[in-house]
Amino acid sequence: MRIGSALAGTAASMAALAALATLVGGWGLPWSGDDAKPAAKTYEPPPNSAIPEGKFGDEVRLGQNIFREPGTYAAHYVGNDLRCSNCHLAAGRLAGSAPMGPAYTAYPAYRAKNGHVNSFEERLQGCFRYSMNGKVPPLGDPVLVALESYSYFLAKGLPVDEKAPGRGFPELPKPPLPADFARGGQVYAQHCASCHGPDGQGQSSGGKIAFPPLWGPRSFNWGAGMGSVKNAAEFIHANMPLGLAGSLSDQEAWDVATYMDSQVRPQDPRFTGDVQETRMKFHNTPTSMYGRTVNGAVLGDPAVTPPAGTVPPAASAPTPSGEAK
Repeated sequence: MRIGSALAGTAASMAALAALATLVGGWGLPWSGDDAKPAAKTYEPPPNSAIPEGKFGDEVRLGQNIFREPGTYAAHYVGNDLRCSNCHLAAGRLAGSAPMGPAYTAYPAYRAKNGHVNSFEERLQGCFRYSMNGKVPPLGDPVLVALESYSYFLAKGLPVDEKAPGRGFPELPKPPLPADFARGGQVYAQHCASCHGPDGQGQSSGGKIAFPPLWGPRSFNWGAGMGSVKNAAEFIHANMPLGLAGSLSDQEAWDVATYMDSQVRPQDPRFTGDVQETRMKFHNTPTSMYGRTVNGAVLGDPAVTPPAGTVPPAASAPTPSGEAK
C-alpha cells in the first residue's frame, strides 16, 4: 500500500513525529502499580496509573479509547464490528497477543506487503484498511497520532529491536496432519460457537458487540493479517478460547483457523478485478485460502464477496478523549 508520493508521505510522517515529540517532551514519571496482567513475564506493560497528566496523557487516553472502541472514537475510518482489542488482547498489553509496545519498537521496518520501509503510522493505516475493513486515515491524522502516543506509552523501557519480548504471536509448529476444514468445523462448534455464534457473526449485548464476527460482511477483509491461516492458528492457540488459552492442541488450532479462513468475508481492497490474478499477486502462499474453492464457491469471487471499505457515510469525527478505564 502506498499513500501519496514518497516525499509527501515522508514529510507527513516527520510532522507527526514532531507533534508526538512535543507531546512527550518532559515526560519522566516513574512506573508504578500492577494493574496490567500480561500472560507472560516477557513483557511488562506500564499500568494506567502511570499515564501522565497534561497533553501527552490526554493523547494516550484518547489512543486507548480508540483502541478499545474504534467504532465510537474513529467511526469515520471503521467499516466493521471489530475492535483493535479483539486481536490485541487486554487493550494491546498482552504478551503473545501482538502487544502494541513491542510492535512500536519494531518500526520503521520494511514490509513486503507494500514493498517499502514503513513508519509505525503507516502500519496503523494498514490496520484500518484491512482489519477494520475501513478507510485509511491520512498521515498525521489525530486518530493515528493518538494511537501512536498510546503505543509509545506501552513501549516504555523496551529495546528498539524488532524481536522485543512478547511481540506478535508465539510461533506454532506445523500440524501433525494437514489442516482440515471439516475437523475445524467440529472444533469451532465445540469451542468457539458459544461466543462467536454458530454462524460466526458474533454476539451483541446491550446494543454493543460482545464477541466479534469472525467472517461475513462485518468482519476483517481478505487483506488482513488474520486472513492468513498461519497467523490465525498462532493467535488462536496462544489466546483462545478466551480465558482458556492453550487448551487447544496444535492440530485443533490449525484446523479451526482453516475453517474460519475458508468463509466468505469482505473483498481484499487490492482486488485487481480478477480473483486468480489477485491471489497470485497478494495471496500466493500455502496458508491463504483466497481464490480457492470451498464448498463449491470460489473465495473472493465478487458474486459472493462483500465489498471492501464499507464506512458509514454519516460517521462522525472522533469524540474528545475521556478517562482511560
